[in-house]
Amino acid sequence: MPMLGGATSQFAEMSRPVIRDQPTVAPRKLERGAVIFDVDGTLLDDMGSISALAGRVLAETFGTPEAEGRLHYLATTGMPFEAQLAQLYDWAPAHERASVARTFHMRKVVEAYANAHPFPEVPKLLKRLAADGWTLSVSTGAEREMADLVLEREGIRYWFDDVLGSGQGTKREHLAEYRRRYPGVPVVLVGDSRFDLEAAQSVEGVIPVARATEMPGWTLSPDDLRRWGAVWADYSLSALPEALAKLVARPKPVGGAKGRTGPRKAR
Repeated sequence: MPMLGGATSQFAEMSRPVIRDQPTVAPRKLERGAVIFDVDGTLLDDMGSISALAGRVLAETFGTPEAEGRLHYLATTGMPFEAQLAQLYDWAPAHERASVARTFHMRKVVEAYANAHPFPEVPKLLKRLAADGWTLSVSTGAEREMADLVLEREGIRYWFDDVLGSGQGTKREHLAEYRRRYPGVPVVLVGDSRFDLEAAQSVEGVIPVARATEMPGWTLSPDDLRRWGAVWADYSLSALPEALAKLVARPKPVGGAKGRTGPRKAR
């Protein structure tokens, strides 16, 4: 069952050490605002395969029954896997949890991402949002390099201004960074978990919206997500452009500048 407690998890900000592997990006003015997407379970329809893999890894390592391990993973998704292990197996030595996390990340590439594809509405959605003047970026708990490759393989990396992953910090740190880069405009996080929503609510000026989830043995309904702070939630993101239009008043153009109708080139 989903965790419906109201308190913010003490583990929401745990991550691997942050790698400052890129120069500071200067703030810039945007036409309309920024929409930041989570990847797993939000852009990619891959939570079934990822949670099944997590169940196998937890069974092989800690002896947790696969079905139980899968539910534990889903109940804490949105955190980096290392933080999930710290919450679920706090009795295990840190070096053992780190080793399990490395194994999971390596197997995720072969056993989950190999067959991961976007939700059907995603390509059209990204094109529509960009045409409407939104700048699009990514915040993921996965490694940035792998997210880049998967998004490129699926033909949608083109639409994103940048991708920040686990090596660049926690989701909260990603959102604070995007808030710094895109001052004075709305910033929206599109996620699919309690921890995505908690991160969004922790950064001033970030609007949390979410994709609801329904799969065998696991459901996060729009009502669940709204209880955790989502201002809009649905099982599909098809209606997101209309929802954003209602949530965010479009500012008047500055200096007569015209909005772009296509994506920015990746840095």
